[in-house]
Amino acid sequence: QVQLVESGGGLVQPGGSLRLSCAASGFTLDSYAIGWFRQAPGKEREGVVCSSSTDGFTYYIDSVKGRFTISRDNAKNTVYLQMSGLKPEDTAVYYCAADPGGYSCYSPSTYWGQGTQVTVSS
Repeated sequence: QVQLVESGGGLVQPGGSLRLSCAASGFTLDSYAIGWFRQAPGKEREGVVCSSSTDGFTYYIDSVKGRFTISRDNAKNTVYLQMSGLKPEDTAVYYCAADPGGYSCYSPSTYWGQGTQVTVSS
């Protein structure tokens, strides 16, 4: 059974850090494009970062550049999102995604996690 399970969300003060994890099972991540999306209350889901397995390119949205870092541990079949310098506007449910095409993080074939809540507030 294909599954992505996120963890690591929580409440953090502005300027703080969190590391989200996304453990995959039922398939091997190393050939997949991996990414993180987020959805804030009342807003549409947006892509935060996508890392291609075909050309090694990683794309971050401007608002998180220099603050967020995506990584993968193929031995653990897990994807991470290290977030630092967190701001209240980063508050959202964060979803990991894995796409078998290896290039884009969003297609009809994309696998999704269930989401983990990140709240940035003092």
